[in-house]
Amino acid sequence: MKYLHLVVAVLFALFAYWQLNDPDWPIWVLMYGSVAVIAVWNFFSKPPRLLVYVALGAAAIWMLTLVPDLITWIGEGMPTIAGQMKAESPHIELTREFFGLLICTIALAMYARKGS
Repeated sequence: MKYLHLVVAVLFALFAYWQLNDPDWPIWVLMYGSVAVIAVWNFFSKPPRLLVYVALGAAAIWMLTLVPDLITWIGEGMPTIAGQMKAESPHIELTREFFGLLICTIALAMYARKGS
């Protein structure tokens, strides 16, 4: 079970890497990278609880700011958000970002619940 932390770390490090070609890459590398760092830290020991909670709060609040775009996407019949890498409309890109942040929030919530 301990090695699951390394799997999580590698996945989020890859997520961060794949953001490098995005115009807003620094914020995404920081978000995904923070999850990767917390996962690696959990492999070796327990990270400071404050670090986990700050990252969780940032991901959750950022995600909540994208709810209107998610609602717009749902209202349009949930067109595919995975068809092309270049989004045709802004709410498709923002919906993708919502789901990326949801993944971060879930992972960080699990580390917070674990008692990191």
